[in-house]
Amino acid sequence: MYKIVKKRELNPTVTLMEIAAPAVAKKAQPGQFIILRVDEKGERIPLTVADYNRESGTVTIIFQIVGATTEKLNHKQEGGFLQDFVGPLGVPTHTEGLKKVAVVGGGVGCAIAYPIAKKLHSEGCEVHSIVGFRSKDLVILEEEFAAASTRLCKRSDDGSWGEKGLVTDALRKLLESGEKYDRVIAIGPLIMMKFVCKLTKEFDIPTTVSMNPIMIDGTGMCGGCRLSLIQEGRRVTKFACVDGPDFDGHEVDFDEAMARGAMYKDFERHAHEETCNLFREVESHA
Repeated sequence: MYKIVKKRELNPTVTLMEIAAPAVAKKAQPGQFIILRVDEKGERIPLTVADYNRESGTVTIIFQIVGATTEKLNHKQEGGFLQDFVGPLGVPTHTEGLKKVAVVGGGVGCAIAYPIAKKLHSEGCEVHSIVGFRSKDLVILEEEFAAASTRLCKRSDDGSWGEKGLVTDALRKLLESGEKYDRVIAIGPLIMMKFVCKLTKEFDIPTTVSMNPIMIDGTGMCGGCRLSLIQEGRRVTKFACVDGPDFDGHEVDFDEAMARGAMYKDFERHAHEETCNLFREVESHA
C-alpha cells in the first residue's frame, strides 16, 4: 500500500497528490510515468511523474478528473492509501546537450511539461515556456513554470490569463521574431501537438511530443498503446509504454492517434457517471 502524504486541488478538475513510494522516487526521471490502482478491484491507469523527491521518497502525480478511476482517486484523502503504484516506466525525456528549448504545454499537459522544463533549467538550458489554458480558472503550476523558465509566455482561449490566443500563435511569434531553438518539446491535447509539429516543420526544428494513448499493462505486452510513425515513407508501429512516451512529433500519425483515443469516450463517460452517482448515494446515507 502506498500512502498519500499530500493532496492539493489545483483547479476544479485537476488534483495534485504526493505519494510515498521510495523505490519509484529513487529512479524516476522527467518524462516517465507510473501505473496505479486505487484499490484491489480497480483498473490500472497510467499517470506521468510530475515531480519526485529522492530524499523524502515521494512521487508527485497530477491528474484530471475525467473518468471513473480518477473520480475514485480524487475521493482519496491525505493519510489514505493506494493499492498499487508501479514505476518508473517509459523512457526519460532526453535533455542532454540542449542549450535552448521551447517547452509548449497545453491544459493538464502542463503537468508533464513542467518537470521537463525544470530539469532543462537546472542543467543550464535557456528555457522558453509557452503554456496555454482555456481560461484563468483552469491555470495550474504558474509559479513553478515561472521559476523554471528563462521566458514564460502565457495564453488563454478567452484572454482571462496572459494574452488571448493559442500556444501555436505564441510559438509562431517567437520563431518569426528570430528565436532559434535546438528543440521544441510539446505536451498537451493531441490536436495541439499536431499543429505545433506542423508549425515547427515549417521552421525545420526538431520536435518532441509526449503521447498518452490507451494503455493497460505498461510493459509492451498488450499492444493497447500502439502508435503509427511514418519513417522514411514507411509506417512503423511503436508502443508508447516501452518506446515512449516521447516521440519525434514530425513522424507521429496524429489523425490515427486521435481516432483511437476517441474509441471509448462513451464508455468512459457512462462509467464516470455511474461512479459519481455511487458516491452521491454513499454521501447521502452518511
